Amino acid sequence: MTTENIERSLVLIKPDALKNSLTGYILSQFSEFHTGLRFAGLKVVSVNLELAGEHYAEHDGKFFYPSLLEYIRGYLHYPENPEKRRVIAIVYQGRNAIKTIRDICGPTNPHDARVQRPGCIRALGTVVPLKDETGKYIGDRVDNLIHASANPSDAEREVKLWFRPTDIPPVMRGYEAEICEGFYYYKDGQVSTEYAPDSFCFVSPGHLVWKSDLEVLHQVEQGREPAYSVKAVVAKYLINKEKGEA
Repeated sequence: MTTENIERSLVLIKPDALKNSLTGYILSQFSEFHTGLRFAGLKVVSVNLELAGEHYAEHDGKFFYPSLLEYIRGYLHYPENPEKRRVIAIVYQGRNAIKTIRDICGPTNPHDARVQRPGCIRALGTVVPLKDETGKYIGDRVDNLIHASANPSDAEREVKLWFRPTDIPPVMRGYEAEICEGFYYYKDGQVSTEYAPDSFCFVSPGHLVWKSDLEVLHQVEQGREPAYSVKAVVAKYLINKEKGEA
């Protein structure tokens, strides 16, 4: 495979797709035989609040944002079954991967998908009406089964948010990574280079880290404004971590 037009895309198989047993169907739509795309990374994720918040950061403040966080974390589709609250996160790689994947997914809104692209993945989704605390209708949330990166810059941000460099084989990684030379701890939304009680060491000397994440950590260490949220750096290290785990 040449490097010309080689792209990476994050795909999330969301809780509603899992509940409706659509995993096999969705994976078959993206198979290498049909699309020429390849797996670069895959993991089953119990989505923490930091990860959910950073993934949907652009929607923070919108009426559907709280419901969106509950949706991606599995609370809406598995209210009584915490062991089933999960997302399958996949990095696909290939020529024109972003457009190929989004064409297969179809329009974001399932109603639009059924009209414009019958047979696409999101045509099987639903639109859920939302109400405020008084019971008044305030708008809709789309439960559209799957997420796919919209463009190369979004893909890079999302892949780095959900995956560590070592989750992806070196020849398929695509983004620069560097060896960390210091200790970094996280507690209550803050990053520090010194241990404090109940803090969590998420990277230490010798760990391979995304270069852009390391730059953010250096900016925080130097008291400068970081290029992006430190939670976007830390969230991937909280994936599937037990509470209280050191």
